[in-house]
Amino acid sequence: MIQTDKNSEKILEIIKDYKNKNNKELETAMDFLKENFETTKQIILKMTNHFDEVESLYNRILEEYQTRNGK
Repeated sequence: MIQTDKNSEKILEIIKDYKNKNNKELETAMDFLKENFETTKQIILKMTNHFDEVESLYNRILEEYQTRNGK
């Protein structure tokens, strides 16, 4: 979700002073944080899978290279 500057400022204000905000504002901040958490988690999972694939490919090519060179 892309936040406008105005929305971002509002969320930051709620987060900084959450003890003095009403429940509706807290819900807004929680919704934003939950969405941000889920998005970040998905990115990390995708990057982890990508990292594993790259490592696997590298290891296969390295093994072939070493076999050809008698190492």
